Amino acid sequence: MKTFYQILANTILANVTNMTVWFAMIFFMYLETKSVTATSIVSGIFLVLTAGLGIWFGSLVDHNKKKNVMILSGVISLTIYIIGFGIYIALPAETWKNPTSIVLWFFNILLLVGVIAGNIRSIAVPTLVTILIPEDERAKANGLMGTAFGIAFLICSAISGILVGAGGMFYVLILGMVMMTLSILHMWFLPIPEKEIVHLENQQPKVDLRGTYAVVKAIPGLMAMILFTTINNFLGGVFMGLMDAYGLSLVSVQTWGLLFAFISCGFIVGGMVIAKYGLGKNPLVAMFIANIIIWIVSAVFTIQPSIILLSVGMFIYISVVPFIEAAEQTILQKVVPQERQGRVFGFAQSIEQSASPLTTFVIGPVAETFFIPFMTTGAGVGLIGSWFGTGPARGIALVFTVTGIIGLILTMIAMNTKYYKQLSDAYMNSKSEEALPEGEMA
Repeated sequence: MKTFYQILANTILANVTNMTVWFAMIFFMYLETKSVTATSIVSGIFLVLTAGLGIWFGSLVDHNKKKNVMILSGVISLTIYIIGFGIYIALPAETWKNPTSIVLWFFNILLLVGVIAGNIRSIAVPTLVTILIPEDERAKANGLMGTAFGIAFLICSAISGILVGAGGMFYVLILGMVMMTLSILHMWFLPIPEKEIVHLENQQPKVDLRGTYAVVKAIPGLMAMILFTTINNFLGGVFMGLMDAYGLSLVSVQTWGLLFAFISCGFIVGGMVIAKYGLGKNPLVAMFIANIIIWIVSAVFTIQPSIILLSVGMFIYISVVPFIEAAEQTILQKVVPQERQGRVFGFAQSIEQSASPLTTFVIGPVAETFFIPFMTTGAGVGLIGSWFGTGPARGIALVFTVTGIIGLILTMIAMNTKYYKQLSDAYMNSKSEEALPEGEMA
């Protein structure tokens, strides 16, 4: 496991770098332009590119050594951060205050590409779990990946705002260049045993969307699992769009920032539990149990205007998320042929991550035109206002409650479909490729 631990450490270093640049870029753009629209557009571009490039990144991973594509990912990011730093220090401060400035948009989209290049790594690492880790230990390894993400998220949440406040993007990009250089150098000298790259007979390296779709469709229940996760992400976009507004209705922005940093530790806790105990004999069961917990929590954690209830509910929610992600990764690592795993991971990423942006953009207007009036001056005041509460914040809370109920119903329906049994049987009966022996991993 020594090699895998070093890959995780390297991943934390790279993720902290890219996530800090991303968070800081959004903070910086808003603080300079005071334009919510501008930051929303940048976020939308980020999510669209992430969804659109997943399959292509997956093909890149499948057709090259995993170590090489992770180094390539770092080199692209580093090169862009160097160029961005040069642009930033060369131009006057007034450049960044105009939300219609072509230079401002070029600068932000350039950095955006550097951040998105890190997604190549996010596809490569799960395929390395298949190569390096024995089948019965992969769920625990996937849990460690969740812990690594949680650590990176916690660090970048803490430092990105401080760096922007201290010097705009100056210190952010210096940190990005230094840390990405360290990540590349560490990965360069890290020996990762990989077999020869496996290609299908008579097939040239290409994106091959049709072939990837055929592989997914050929595995009973796999497409249904991807669509189920997509629907969950569609519902999860509600929280992305409204959670900050609801939290800030209960506490100050300073308290909310500190509280969210603490709550994000749930990623680490959930990942550590998986790393210790695994996901059980059938990860699909763990996935659905986790979804049931998440939707029950979602239905009740805003039922009263309490920051304690919200905090406990959010911590449970975030602690359970790694179980869902680790379960999906563990299933794909076993049922998908190794030579196709990069493309299938990329395909799943593209499909699943396309849902949240749509909901995030739509839910704000829906809340403002229906739910908030419903709980402020509408029929909701008389129907449930006496115990649920009234006002704009309670309208947002009602959105969360309704979303949780819908998610729970859909989860129970999905558990009783034939696709659930098909994928469960496919996983239990599939023969996984052997990982490299421990002696070859150091």
